Amino acid sequence: MSLTRQLLGREAEAAAEGLLRRKGYRILERNVRVGRGELDIVARMGETLVFVEVKARRTDRYGGVAYAVTAQKKRQLIQLAARYLARRCLELQPCRFDVLLYDAGNSAFPVLEHIENAFEVAGDDRRW
Repeated sequence: MSLTRQLLGREAEAAAEGLLRRKGYRILERNVRVGRGELDIVARMGETLVFVEVKARRTDRYGGVAYAVTAQKKRQLIQLAARYLARRCLELQPCRFDVLLYDAGNSAFPVLEHIENAFEVAGDDRRW
């Protein structure tokens, strides 16, 4: 990953954390390594554990940030969350998946969009 992409990612995650805090979320962890993968932000809102995937883009070349969370990425996030919960004995903890889109685009001011409960875990996906 290029330094420019790393910096964009860090900038996006910092902005995401700030937005979530302002909305009342409690940030528990950032950049959590789980096996070979990583959870960007783990937060709590009330009694719910929230796994937040942060996606940043500067260009719409590949469909923009909204297209960055593919079906494959969703499956990976579900598996990572399952491992995270199992390691902490939290399998019964209510949780959800949010996506935070950071569009740096051509503007001097990046646009943040927080999609709460961005996708559901189907019954057969919740095998942890």
